Amino acid sequence: MNNTTAQKNVRTLIAPDKFKGSLTAGEVADALAAGLRSATGAGTVHCEILPLADGGDGSVDAAVASGFGRRSYTVAGPTFQPVQASIAFDGVTAVVEVANTCGLGLLPDGRLEAMAASSRGFGEAVLFALSLNPATIVLALGGSASTDGGMGMLTALGFTFRDAAGRQLDGSGSSLARIHSIHRAAFPELAGTELIIASDVHNPLLGRQGAPAVFGPQKGAGPAEISALEEGLTHLVALLTEAGLPDPATAARHEGAASAGGIGFACLLLGARQVSGADFFLDLLDFNIRKDSCDVVITGEGSIDEQTLSGKLPAAVARRSGARPIIAVAGRSLLPRERWPDLALTSVYTLAEYTDLDSSKDPELSAALLQRIGQDIGASLL
Repeated sequence: MNNTTAQKNVRTLIAPDKFKGSLTAGEVADALAAGLRSATGAGTVHCEILPLADGGDGSVDAAVASGFGRRSYTVAGPTFQPVQASIAFDGVTAVVEVANTCGLGLLPDGRLEAMAASSRGFGEAVLFALSLNPATIVLALGGSASTDGGMGMLTALGFTFRDAAGRQLDGSGSSLARIHSIHRAAFPELAGTELIIASDVHNPLLGRQGAPAVFGPQKGAGPAEISALEEGLTHLVALLTEAGLPDPATAARHEGAASAGGIGFACLLLGARQVSGADFFLDLLDFNIRKDSCDVVITGEGSIDEQTLSGKLPAAVARRSGARPIIAVAGRSLLPRERWPDLALTSVYTLAEYTDLDSSKDPELSAALLQRIGQDIGASLL
């Protein structure tokens, strides 16, 4: 009598966010897939890879990984030094990212410049995207180095800001208080293009929950700088009202106006509509279609914590995955096991459980640990 063991074939969808400071979403997915495919057991693990983003850094890379083309362009970095940025474009939709144009990660020597940093480079990237005649531009607003209310972006898109002596100002936090007059040139290309803000920030521009108070410190602003930025942004809103723009005060109160140091506010002035970054990118990258052909979904990010529960990417993935098992992988987890059901998670694997070393800024170690985790996940599935 022959005893045979049926081969088990498991189809997985690996759909993580980046591990910030360590690995891109694509690198996370590749490392996990390598481990899953090498797992031993009575069967085979098939892997479909879908790197994700939620509107923060990595949004362009995620779109490119899903089939968009990459277009490169030189823009002014956060302190006006030239940087090589890229946008994603599929012939209809362009994805433009704050993080790879004027983000914190582009500051020379990593030195924070709370008052001097500008959003001009992001505006230049939007201008480049417009030259491709897209129907839609997705504005991915995470990771900005500046708190200039989008003044720098607006200078690249036809706005002129002058001081009391008539000198033209470049956009930066320190320039806000010196604005004396604002002129907006006609920009017909914007009228024919849909602008979508992909962000999960819900703060207004000003006040105790505004851009300077909440996000200024992570960009290097101390109490004096926070006060100066608050006054400068208040001044900007008043002068934009005088310049005849439609209701800047309402845009400043809008949930999400604080995104990217107030770039969200400027985008709202240009007629952009805001959507959930996590949900928008899941739709853009066809997550629902891809997960339907898989048995197990594996997601993750650098840290699983209370913020994850409030709608970050792994929560959106879990919400859309239905009854199939959902496995989360993270650098660390601050969410106790009894809270896993709040995210419908079957299990959580962390790099911290596999090493006593700090892997958060060590890409090589992170990738090696993720491959080991992939092997262990694979073994548990077979």
